[in-house]
Amino acid sequence: MIRVVVTGSECTGKTTLAQALAEHYGTFCVPEYARQFVLEKGAPPVYRDVEAIARGQIALEDSLVSQAAEASPLLIQDTDLLSTVVYSRHYYGDCPGWVEEAQRNRGAELYLLADIDVPWAPDGDQRDRGGQREAMQTLFRQALIERGLHFVEIQGSRADRSRLAVEAIDELRRGP
Repeated sequence: MIRVVVTGSECTGKTTLAQALAEHYGTFCVPEYARQFVLEKGAPPVYRDVEAIARGQIALEDSLVSQAAEASPLLIQDTDLLSTVVYSRHYYGDCPGWVEEAQRNRGAELYLLADIDVPWAPDGDQRDRGGQREAMQTLFRQALIERGLHFVEIQGSRADRSRLAVEAIDELRRGP
């Protein structure tokens, strides 16, 4: 199973791109569990929520990996534990060790780093750092580099983003 994760700062079109890619390739898209968690909680997450968010993300990924395997050798993810680690460290200055370990063990074959070149829009308790997008984007880029994860930066119009993402995924699927 080849896993491709769309990642990056908040409000960069990750969900839209992930869903479009899943449709393009006829496969499943793993949603962002943190979004569901925040909606159900009705309030911003706090540090003690990090572990529940990580467990929920893992459960979503695992349930869809087995379903996707029957339909396609490719799974698209609208984020993964890397986001949990980056945001936990940013907001709380720490991340539970097991979450960081799980992220290292569950890294995807390709990360698509969605750029901040699209307008930011507030979204209740989910998006609150519009003025810090550049700093957050830097944190995501650094996390990808520090962990040695393969990533491609995706930017431009929706059509440009889709084209760049498809090119990167097709190149990965062709292999060396």
